[in-house]
Parts: sequence; C-alpha cells; structure tokens
Amino acid sequence: MSKSIYISTIEANSGKSLVSLGLLRMMLTKSSKVGYFRPIINKGKTNEFDNHTNTAINFFNLDIDYKDCYAYEQKEVVELLSEGKADKVIHNVIKKFKKLEAEYDYVLVEGTDFSGEGGFTELDVNLMIAKNLGIPALIVGAGNDKTKKDFINTMQLSYNSFIEKEVDVIAVIANKIDENEIDYITKELQKTIPKNVQIDVIPKVNFLSYPTVKEVLEALKGRVIYGEQFLENAIGSFSTGAMQLRNYLTRIRENALVITPGDRADIILGALQANASSNYPKVAGIILTGSLLPEESIIKLIEGVQSTVPIISVEGGTFGITNKIGAVKPKIYATHSKKILLSLDTFDKYVNVEGLTNMLTSYSSVKLTPSMFQYNLLQKAKAHRKHIVLPEGDDERIIQAASRLQLLDIVDLTLLGDRNTIQLKCDQIGLQIDLDQINILNPEDSIHNSDFATTLFEARKHKGMTETMAIDLVRDVSYYGTLMIMNGLADGMVSGAVHTTMHTIKPALQIIKTKPGVSVVSSVFFMCLSDRVSVMGDCAVNPNPNAEQLSEIAISSALSAEAFGIEAKIAMLSYSSGSSGKGEEVEKVRKATELVRAKNPNLKIEGPIQYDAAVDMSVAKTKMPNSEVAGQASVLIFPDLNTGNNTYKAIQRETGALAIGPMLQGLNKPVNDLSRGCTVDDIFNTVLLTAIQAEQG
Repeated sequence: MSKSIYISTIEANSGKSLVSLGLLRMMLTKSSKVGYFRPIINKGKTNEFDNHTNTAINFFNLDIDYKDCYAYEQKEVVELLSEGKADKVIHNVIKKFKKLEAEYDYVLVEGTDFSGEGGFTELDVNLMIAKNLGIPALIVGAGNDKTKKDFINTMQLSYNSFIEKEVDVIAVIANKIDENEIDYITKELQKTIPKNVQIDVIPKVNFLSYPTVKEVLEALKGRVIYGEQFLENAIGSFSTGAMQLRNYLTRIRENALVITPGDRADIILGALQANASSNYPKVAGIILTGSLLPEESIIKLIEGVQSTVPIISVEGGTFGITNKIGAVKPKIYATHSKKILLSLDTFDKYVNVEGLTNMLTSYSSVKLTPSMFQYNLLQKAKAHRKHIVLPEGDDERIIQAASRLQLLDIVDLTLLGDRNTIQLKCDQIGLQIDLDQINILNPEDSIHNSDFATTLFEARKHKGMTETMAIDLVRDVSYYGTLMIMNGLADGMVSGAVHTTMHTIKPALQIIKTKPGVSVVSSVFFMCLSDRVSVMGDCAVNPNPNAEQLSEIAISSALSAEAFGIEAKIAMLSYSSGSSGKGEEVEKVRKATELVRAKNPNLKIEGPIQYDAAVDMSVAKTKMPNSEVAGQASVLIFPDLNTGNNTYKAIQRETGALAIGPMLQGLNKPVNDLSRGCTVDDIFNTVLLTAIQAEQG
C-alpha cells in the first residue's frame, strides 16, 4: 500500500501550491514512483488543463497520465451535489484514488483551492473526501488580511473541523505570515494544536505573492507590442497614469505595472526612463488601454531603447482594465521555473521535512532514487557553501545556470568575462539576475593578473616557462580560473561549455596536480535511471587505460560513489564474464580487478563481467551465482573511453535517464569539465558536484 497525504485549505490564495510542490519533491526523494491526485479540478472555461495538475506533472516529470490525476471538474461536483448524489462523487473519487494507490509508492492528494464555483460547500467536500480516502491530512492556512488573533482562531476552527469529521491531521502549516510575527504564531498554535501534530510557519514571500505580466496578459487577452521575453516580470504594484508625468512619477512603486491610454506618449516614455534610472523603482510592465497605440515616431523611439519592460495593448477603458488587473491572482505555472524553485527553497527552509517524512511514512529502502540523489546533492552543496568559478561567463547557458544558483543561494560564484557583455546577454534573453551579487572578473584586465603570473611562473619554470609566457597565459580563462583555485580565491571550477576537455583540464594538471598516490585523472557520470543511480567511469578522459590505470579508476570511482551516498559494488566490465573469456582486453580487466583487490581488499568488486550480468539479477544468477556484486553493481568501470562514452550516451538517449557529470576525480582541487552540448541543468548539477567535492577535499 502506498503512503498518501491529503493537502487541504479553507480559503483561496492560501499558498497551497508551495506546500504541494515541496511535498512532491519530498516524496520523490524516497521513491521515483510518486503519483499526484486532485479529486476535483477547476481548469476554468478557457484552459485545456488544470494548472495545478499540469505544473505537478510537467515540472517533476511524473510518470502519470493527466486523466488519471482527477475525478471530476468542479462544475460537475456542484451539479451532482445539488442532485443529492454525494455518494456517487465519493465512489468515483475512491475508485480513481485506489488505482493510483496500487501503482505508486506515494500519492499526493491535493484538495480544492476555493477558486471556482464550489462556494461554501468546498470545505465539506474536502472533509468528506479526506475521510473516505482514509489518509492523513495537512492543513494550510494563510495570514493574508487577518489579525493575529483571527488567524489563530481560524486555524483552530479548521483543525477542529477535520477532527470532528474523524480525519487525522498530522501537520498544520501557517503560510504567508509577517516575518516579525512568526514566533508569536508558532507559540500560539502550539497552545491550541495537540503536540503530536507538526506545526510549521512560513513567512510571506513577496515574489510568490506577485502576479506576472504574463498572467495579466492572459487575463486581459492583450497583445504584446514589445518585450515578449520579459513577460515573467513580477508585478509588485500597479497604478494608472492619467495625470501629468511629473505627478505620476512620484506614484511609481517597486516592480510597478503602469496602466495608461495608448496615446499617452509622455507616460510611456517617462515610465521607460524611470525604469532605467537609478533614482526610481523598477517598472515591471506597461499596459496600453483603449486599443490605442503610440505614434510611429514614438514606437521607433521605444524600439531603440534597451529596456526590460514589456508593453502590452488591450481593449477596454483604463478604469475597467485597472479593476480587472486588481482581480488577477498569482499562480505558479509549470513554465515559471523561478517561482517553482523559490517555492521549493522556501519549503525546505521553513518546513521540518524530516519530521513530516517520519510522520507520513515508515517506508524504507536501500535504493537511492534519482530524485533523492539530486535532492541530496542540493542539500550537501548548501550545507557547506563553496565558491565556484565559471570561466565561460558570457555563455547563455552558463548565465542561466548562474541565475538559478543565485536564486537558490547555494554557492558563491565568479563569472569570468566582460561585465558589459554579460549584462547585455542577460538583457537579450530576458534573464532576471543580480550581477551585483556575483563576482565578475575579466582576465584581460584583472587586479590579480600580476600575482597569478608569478604563481604560474614559479609552478612551471622548471618546465621552461618564462615570465612573459606566464603573463600571456593568465589571460586565458581556463588558466585564470585554475589560478583562482590555486590562490585560494575559489574552491572549484566548472568549464567546458565552450572549450575542449584538454583546454579545461590541462591547467589543472599543470598547477593543481593529482592527489598523493594517484597517477591518473579520470571521470565518472552519475547515471540516474528510473529506480537507481549508477556510477559510470571512465567515460570522458582516458582513451585506453592500462591495467594499473584501470585499477586506479575503479578505486577512485568507488570512493566517489561512497562520498555521494551510493554503496560501492564495482563491476569491471568486459565482453566476457568470469574466467571463460580469453584475449588481451579481457586479461587487462582481469589484472585490473586483481590489483584493486590487492590495494583495497574491503571493496566489493567483480571482473571481468558483462554489463547484463552486472545489472540484471536474473542474468547474474545464471552466469555468476555466487557473486556479491553481479546483478546489483552500482559502479560500472568500462575498459576504454570508446566503450564508456558510447554506452553512457546510449543509455541516456534510449532510456531518458539523467546523466550528471562528468565529474573529474584524482585532482587535489575540483575542476570539472562540461560537454559542449551541455544543458543548463547539466551545468547546475555539475556545480553542485564541484561544491561537494570541494568540501570533501
């Protein structure tokens, strides 16, 4: 039987989505088989999908069909209840839930959000469903527009309502609470809610409470005139520009949405100039009412201005449009990654995840799921904040990854490159990133160049390097980044999105060098399969290692696996299993296996062994029935680069598995190489690996 929880609220705009997202990720750290169920959806009249469900499925890539995620649309339930057919509603909800319960280890059940036509019946319906599903509930309440006393009373009444309906409540979350009231709310709830119920308090996060320009655009059915790439700008306030410009400028607030008739060129240009000025707040967007557009000369002027302000034209008068905008409520969409990531980070920061997990489930498994592995990466990187240098600072993917890392506040970053070039790139792709919070250094003209040149010369003069050569080389981003590590200005480096592997790691081999007792630098990928994480090496560095090198790669890879929470069971792969095969390549693998056993007798290792015997227990029982590794290998060592590189790519492409890496191993300090075809996710994950390596030493 799966472990399930029912999330319920008693009001609209409670921030329940934040809690749902956090719980989903919590569940995914325990199992890859997680289901999502919303008994009653309210997708609206114009939408094809329910937003909550669509976001859950697509952001977390849940292996579930959309139609299996709900039982009814809200209007159908209203009709059935009005006909006295509550039993029919419950019967169908239970039927659909039980199907999911049988298929998944965990199921998150999300109640209605009071956003549609359910009215006063919604609380009763939520209670009825939670009770009949027989699963514990988590109640979410919001402090919006309530006094402290009113909020406490509301939460107490909500809790009592569930208990009276014989629904077990395991947790209560107070959301959107003023920062200075957190302690008071926590203490008061502890007085009124039983001690066996977990209580968490989440402060109000303004960015999550703001609608985006895109949401306003959709609500008004408007047309984008300029700045489509900036539609995710968050709106902190809105006001009507109907007065003279000199008076209106004093009314602009931070992240303002300016609403003005389309023929008010003075307001339009004034708002754009205010956004560019350091003396005025930022402007999120401009709404042009009345279907009016500025004159051609004004349009031309606007198009020539470097601005991050989207401009939208809508039908309707200014007064009516302003009222409609006031009614727009913020939502979290699957495409709004910044809001989702911030929601997840907020949940992790303020909710006792471990306590919730213990209360929800006694589920235990020796398997390390991919989601758990990725989550653990994030937590480990956060636990020991490190400084990572990204030499290819003007690459679009690097900047986007840096933005995500900055948002989640995981590591300190240095981008190498020209600040103006990087800023222009950010503006071109509509990326909201605070470059003032990121260290930017230009190797062409840096205050460190003289010291770095001295360090490089001293390290390489015995190899014939001159001072002039050293001065020239420190302007190279790979050398510069490596010298930052050598001089204690960074803990690790991630590069290779633009440069070759040799360009990335050559300076590290020359300056940082290998760890004591290690003669070969190698690499591993963490291959996140559907039900496990495998460590694969070497897939990126050594073309044809000999037996001694192969044994070092195996030992290094096993240590890497253990360092990242994976029990090392090493399979030394070949085209033959056991003692049956003959030939130079098989003998190399056999000798390497013997060397590993001699160097580290405690390691679990098998070789030579074929891939199927290494990972498939049914095959292992036939070919190597007495092996403690066969059928359950977690560390897969390939005999050469040709085999390793092609195998990991084949698995990645054919199964859709996530490959995190390559992670270099054997250096004194972490330097990691990206593929030139890397994605933003690849860069993000590799920075996490590098930060953790830096802590492990």
